[in-house]
Amino acid sequence: MLLPGYGGASLAEVPRSLLAALGLREPNALALEQADRVCLFLVDGLGAELLRAHPEAAPFLTSGMTARTLTAGFPATTVTSLCTLGTGLTPGEHGMVGLMLAVPGTGHLLNCLRWTHPDGMTVDPDEWQPATTVYQRAAAAGVEPVYVGPAQFEGTGLTRAVYRGVRYVPADSVDDRVARVHEALRERRPAYVTVYYGDLDAAGHMTGWGSEEWLRQLALVDDMARRLAEGLPPGSALYVTADHGMVNATEKIDAESVPELTDGVALLGGEARARHVYARPGAAGQVLDAWRETLRGKAWVVSRQEAVESGWFGPHVRDAWLSRIGDVVAVPHTDLAITAPTRHRIEALFTGYHGSLTAAEQHVPLLEVRP
Repeated sequence: MLLPGYGGASLAEVPRSLLAALGLREPNALALEQADRVCLFLVDGLGAELLRAHPEAAPFLTSGMTARTLTAGFPATTVTSLCTLGTGLTPGEHGMVGLMLAVPGTGHLLNCLRWTHPDGMTVDPDEWQPATTVYQRAAAAGVEPVYVGPAQFEGTGLTRAVYRGVRYVPADSVDDRVARVHEALRERRPAYVTVYYGDLDAAGHMTGWGSEEWLRQLALVDDMARRLAEGLPPGSALYVTADHGMVNATEKIDAESVPELTDGVALLGGEARARHVYARPGAAGQVLDAWRETLRGKAWVVSRQEAVESGWFGPHVRDAWLSRIGDVVAVPHTDLAITAPTRHRIEALFTGYHGSLTAAEQHVPLLEVRP
């Protein structure tokens, strides 16, 4: 088990250190050097272990940049890591503690990526994630933060929850994103620009990391990073990081069809490598015992209290967020995926998964280049 390095070498330290590098009064735990302009290139699914395994597909990222390794946080998944990067807080502080979380009092799950609720209920992003973002703090200090990403994500619930305070610049192609980043960096000084690329993660899910399509996407990411670096104005710094790594599943278990994994369960949340299991009233102990026995030797299975006390979500979890965590949390340490094919058909078909506390999923790079 690789516990996240909260407070020293995790994604939570990145945004505040970037603001400190720009001269704002924020803690600089990563000791980043001063810069007039900062660009953060966020590559979905670019795990450090995965990148090191294929230097031939990414010569710029593996040889042209200063590198260190961070931990993503738990769970190692997009919604959690984006919120960590957007707030500078641990999951236990910002409350985005998983992909699909129980909405208290509704009997339903909120998909925090798609921001969908099965009974049509509206969940206010400002209430679900009320913490001030680093972008709001930057704007208050006179630095206009810019986010360059796909047009389809502008104004979504997740974007509103984690990117409040940015000027969203929609750009779909790689060419457009590179151009918009360079424009934003030249517009003013100081500058704080974030650019997102998600197709590497998508390829990993569908065909597996290390597959031909994944390697093609890695080469595109490498070229995009090189182009971003080549256009940096003087006094700038480019940082490349990721939200999580990935493993390829060699075994799947259908949690909807195994009686030991359904008895006493009210809701099955989280995702295949980081399951939040919500028990019916009075059944939490029974569910914990059954999941532990069924997944023995394949997954770490703990109670909510054990996960919190062990620091999985950070050194502190706000009381308001405790009910979002499953009564039972099941986290595979082999290449197992705990699927739910009826409720989540597409996810059950994936090859690549993430979320757990293994090095392949937790380790993410922080790469730096300056002109």
